[in-house]
Amino acid sequence: MNNEPTLNLPLCRQLASEHPYPLLFATISGAHLYGFASPDSDYDLRGCHILPAREVLGLHTTKDTIEQAGVREGTEIDLVTHDAAKFFRLLLKKNGYVLEQLLSPLVIQTSPEHQELIALAPRCITKFHAYHYLGFAETQWGLFAKENPPRVKPLLYVYRVLLTGIHLMRTGVIDANLPRLNEEYKLPYIADLVAAKTGGKEKGTLDAADLAFHRAEYERLVARLQDEHLKSSLPEQNSALDPLSDLLVRIRTKK
Repeated sequence: MNNEPTLNLPLCRQLASEHPYPLLFATISGAHLYGFASPDSDYDLRGCHILPAREVLGLHTTKDTIEQAGVREGTEIDLVTHDAAKFFRLLLKKNGYVLEQLLSPLVIQTSPEHQELIALAPRCITKFHAYHYLGFAETQWGLFAKENPPRVKPLLYVYRVLLTGIHLMRTGVIDANLPRLNEEYKLPYIADLVAAKTGGKEKGTLDAADLAFHRAEYERLVARLQDEHLKSSLPEQNSALDPLSDLLVRIRTKK
């Protein structure tokens, strides 16, 4: 349940092909991944590039993060990638962003090493990833609550983040697609919110009278995520340091 059939994949692949360094992978993130892209949604591409050993070992400044953005064919599109060393270090932290990027089913470019990373992803996950989702939800709620009139988009981000976090704590599985998550969690208002976003403009708004209802739901789901964190059987520490380090060395020395 995603927007993959309507994606402009050739446009995405063209941007990825112009990257100055080899890509370990590139995937689609943002609203397309989350299952509520509007007709005018931009494309958020994320990935991991590989700096050559000469640049890493030498004295020149390395480009461990590269951003490319612009408007192509009337569509806003951006690609942000981290060098493998930086990306791997982020995987070893309680960073849900990089896990979602790595595990996105909307793949623009892949490699055998990408598949190895996917296989290692479960060993990167800990119960403390709950803090990432709690913090992200708080930020998105702040964006939603301060606007007049309130917009649908940040509210959908709030619910997406909270359900992703709850699901991760319960199952150990990363799922960033809100409509698919809601097949299990069955929040009755999600379908209407998604329809309002996907069927209209990117900046669609809500009736301000709904704010109190959604505040109560936000607080309820935050409490649910906190509770699932406490009950979670996920480990407190990751176990991926050594295999990620070995993979990085192989990538750097690959001919």
